Amino acid sequence: MKNQFDLIIFDWDGTLVDSIDWIARCLKKAGGLCGLPIPEHQAAKDVIGLSIDQAMKKLYPEADGPTQSLLIKHYSREYFSRSVSRDDLFAGVYDMLHQLKAEGYQLAVATGKTRAGLDEALTGTGTWEFFCTTRSADETASKPDPKMLNEIIDHAQASRERTLMVGDSVHDLQMAMNARISSVALTCGAHPLESLQQFRPLLCLDQPIQLLEYM
Repeated sequence: MKNQFDLIIFDWDGTLVDSIDWIARCLKKAGGLCGLPIPEHQAAKDVIGLSIDQAMKKLYPEADGPTQSLLIKHYSREYFSRSVSRDDLFAGVYDMLHQLKAEGYQLAVATGKTRAGLDEALTGTGTWEFFCTTRSADETASKPDPKMLNEIIDHAQASRERTLMVGDSVHDLQMAMNARISSVALTCGAHPLESLQQFRPLLCLDQPIQLLEYM
């Protein structure tokens, strides 16, 4: 993969930041506060990467419109009750981003988070400077629609052939496939290896820092 890519697009939660279990707990807590059946932990993890409204509809399909709005309100209050810091990044991620940028790669983020959530996370982790652009689900289409990838590629003036998506969920890899770009899967987040392999990533890695071995 050396010299194969110019633009590397990262998912956020479960890819750069070790936050999947926290988000799953917040999703389950929101359901409990609304008096709904609490889903299994993996079921909650399975929707991470989708926009929050799509995630709630998939996780709680029985909830009507007002209840869906309340679910999102409870989730947001719970999620923002905990601040994000550089310590939440997976081991070696900060230095990896610094090295990749120094080597001339353009870096970007494509996430199912809201813009408010992403901005807080970028500030808390001190990683704003590494990314040429970012896209969140509430300002474009939710994964696995390729729209956010198309917007990032256009902004970076990169070619699809030289663009790589790095993610931990099937939503990330399906989005990359829909956008006709290459992908690398990480098994440290939402979905296990066997689920990720069906989308034919170039590599399946245990931790993001391993990406440096191939770039």
